Amino acid sequence: MERIRVELQKDWLSVADICEYMDVSAFVVTRMLRGGGMPAVKFGREWRVARSDFEDFLNARRDATIGTS
Repeated sequence: MERIRVELQKDWLSVADICEYMDVSAFVVTRMLRGGGMPAVKFGREWRVARSDFEDFLNARRDATIGTS
């Protein structure tokens, strides 16, 4: 299976970037970040996720989902 590539021109993604890309609410993304489900760094009140970490996260989740089907 081909690896998921996030075609955004940023190295660091905001919560809003991830929400737009995944078409989910900010609540969903921040819950994942706060719970440690997605690697991220926090600068003050703002979360940032490295694009490569987000790609790894998506691929791992897809592989886990396919493996349990």
